[in-house]
Amino acid sequence: MTREQVIKLIRILGLVAFAALLAVPLLCSNAYLTTTGVFIAIHAIIAVGLGLLMGYAGQISLGHAAFYGLGAYSSAILTTRFGLPPLVAMGAGIVITGLIALLVGAPALRLHGHYLAMFTLGLGIIASIVFNQAAGLTGGFSGIVNIPCFSIGALRFDTDVRAYVLALSVLALTIIMAYNLVNSRTGRALRALRESEVAASVCGIDVARSKLGVFVLSTLPASAAGSLYAHFVTFISPDPFGFRLSVQLLVMVVVGGESSVWGPVAGSALFTMLSQFLVKAGEQFPYLDAVDTMLFGSVLVVVVIFLQKGLVSLPACLHLTARSTQDQGVSSHANN
Repeated sequence: MTREQVIKLIRILGLVAFAALLAVPLLCSNAYLTTTGVFIAIHAIIAVGLGLLMGYAGQISLGHAAFYGLGAYSSAILTTRFGLPPLVAMGAGIVITGLIALLVGAPALRLHGHYLAMFTLGLGIIASIVFNQAAGLTGGFSGIVNIPCFSIGALRFDTDVRAYVLALSVLALTIIMAYNLVNSRTGRALRALRESEVAASVCGIDVARSKLGVFVLSTLPASAAGSLYAHFVTFISPDPFGFRLSVQLLVMVVVGGESSVWGPVAGSALFTMLSQFLVKAGEQFPYLDAVDTMLFGSVLVVVVIFLQKGLVSLPACLHLTARSTQDQGVSSHANN
């Protein structure tokens, strides 16, 4: 078999194994596994959108948790105070988030490199302050309670399994959207922009418009994920939408592989499972609560050193390792 065939086979086996992992919560009547699966899907939805911005356009965002929070608060406010159906509230939240991203992104995306990262960091901090201080609208530190479960007409997603199916469905739509984008003319333009904005501009690509478009597009899945989160937990407060989550999302994308649609999904699965494991283990061993950041940092360092393109590059690395071992064996046999 050729190198490409081996790598393709390994990737197919990896996707099959990942699909089997996602099916576990559906086959087991374990509420803990199902809840973990819901959070994996929610984080993966955000990470896929962020991966488009980072991996294909080469832009860094440290404030994507703010857009996640906008989607959650939009759904919570529109359903609890105005009585809108959850599906309509989710759509309205996506529109609101997209408009805000368009307004703040138009001037911000004229910045480059670390300056853009600092701007998005400041944006996330401002959003966190608004979530906390605008008590008349967001409930402040007390948050919003009694958020209804997600429903589409008479169909209610009021159980963990149904919520998991809904989250997987939204994730599937997000992945399809991302694949269509990266394999289109726009996706090729974004890859050119990532390599060199000057070269992309010389080739006739509207750099400012492309950066703004992918930035706005990357926030829409985050808003949808926020709505899913709000209707799943039926209570929200500002804490989950802070800077810590923005950093975790960035790490998920980098560890999984930012230049791949499936990379952010793999990174989200790994870090969400690690986080849930530490929470569960912390009930028995309280000192574990203090090592989660260190553990996540260690995983990031290991991946950056040995798998610079993320977890999705593992099949190619395994093939190269096996080929190198085989070549060494042949060379040793020839020498003997």
